[in-house]
Amino acid sequence: MTESKKAPVRAALKAVRGTRDLLPDQTPLWNNVETTARNLFARYGFGEIRTPVLEATELFARGVGEETDIVSKEMFTWEDRARAGGEGVHGPESKAQSLTLRPENTAGVVRAYIEHQMAHSGALQKLYYIGPQFRRERPQRGRYRQFWQIGAEVIGPPSSGSESPLRDAEILEMLAGFLDKLGVRGWRLELSSVGSYQDRVRYNEILRAALQPIRSRLCGDCQRRAETNPLRVLDCKVPDDQALIGALPQISDHISADSQTHFSAVRAALEACGVPYTLNPRLVRGLDYYTRTTFEFTVSTGLGTQNALLGGGRYDGLSEMLGGPRSPGIGFAIGEDRLILTLQAQQEEDARASGAPPGELLDAYIAPLTPAQNATALALARELRCAGLRIEVGDGSFKLRKSFEIADSLARHIVLLGEDEAGSGVFTVKAFASGEQTKIPRARLAEALHGVQSRGSNFVQ
Repeated sequence: MTESKKAPVRAALKAVRGTRDLLPDQTPLWNNVETTARNLFARYGFGEIRTPVLEATELFARGVGEETDIVSKEMFTWEDRARAGGEGVHGPESKAQSLTLRPENTAGVVRAYIEHQMAHSGALQKLYYIGPQFRRERPQRGRYRQFWQIGAEVIGPPSSGSESPLRDAEILEMLAGFLDKLGVRGWRLELSSVGSYQDRVRYNEILRAALQPIRSRLCGDCQRRAETNPLRVLDCKVPDDQALIGALPQISDHISADSQTHFSAVRAALEACGVPYTLNPRLVRGLDYYTRTTFEFTVSTGLGTQNALLGGGRYDGLSEMLGGPRSPGIGFAIGEDRLILTLQAQQEEDARASGAPPGELLDAYIAPLTPAQNATALALARELRCAGLRIEVGDGSFKLRKSFEIADSLARHIVLLGEDEAGSGVFTVKAFASGEQTKIPRARLAEALHGVQSRGSNFVQ
């Protein structure tokens, strides 16, 4: 008798390294952040733009810069051989195009601005986006290969006021208000100016010359950057490099009088609005399109040593780099994954301090006591949900004790529905926080669960 062959056991499929699933117990916080952003940005006159996650690789090479780490090391890029005008056609006559999953979205937004001739209206364009970006970097806390950003761009022809330092200050004041509205504690705004494009070119040469005598003592990445993109050396976080980098020439000493005047106006507007900031002359941000104002918001909770929450700056020449009209602009990107980590850490701190478990509970759990009450329970749940309440329904198969256990883990109240309750229209409701159990008529049930009615008044006891 031969032993029957067993089918090979296949390993369970998992999310690709550097990506993750957001499960239902996590998404309410994400939705709250995004809703807060949409509502606040609308008050400042921003409208939403949605651009493709696929762009021509040339967009990032020209806009972000070929020698930046993003373009040289971190992009997901491939050759698409679909022929123009003959989608899906392959072969020697097909024209290959290099495509990239967007690693950032400013370049894509400016590309859309140019393509759709938005400059022709002469108006200032205020645009925001929420969506995934992709970078082939080493996954670590708060950094993923697919990550989410909330960003905004203010761009327009010079006649629209797009060059005004007021726009820089308005963006920064809006971001301070956004973090405050979310309840982010301990944020810090770091501010700098990298001057005009010409200032930046001059400073790059000064920095390159200053780096040559110490190049061999820097980390491997900085040895490469010292030649290809000297500004990126200033972003280095390697502890052993900090003393060397701290002694390098500062860009604030090498910007033109016009750039200094612009930066002074930004600072004066922030001070008038009561937005605190700290000057950081090493904050140059390594993307090629940045000019004048650059900034980062950092936090002390939830992110460890990599504490940057969001950043951005002015990019007065990016439209021209991409073949468009002169349209100065300024923008930012919030690392939403990192913002969520910060908020979660603060919620956990608050929960430990108060002794309460973190997380949001449903308003009520309706527990039908027998299968005969299932339909009535569903109808009651529909009525309460229409009244704006968050409700879960049992299925009639649980014992009373089991229903209480489930309800206590999910909701603030349990509503018991047996034959008596179905016949009389008066329900037994227990509030788990107080332990109080009350009889409530159906007509008053929604307001009682909302917490509008004072305890016990006018309810049937």
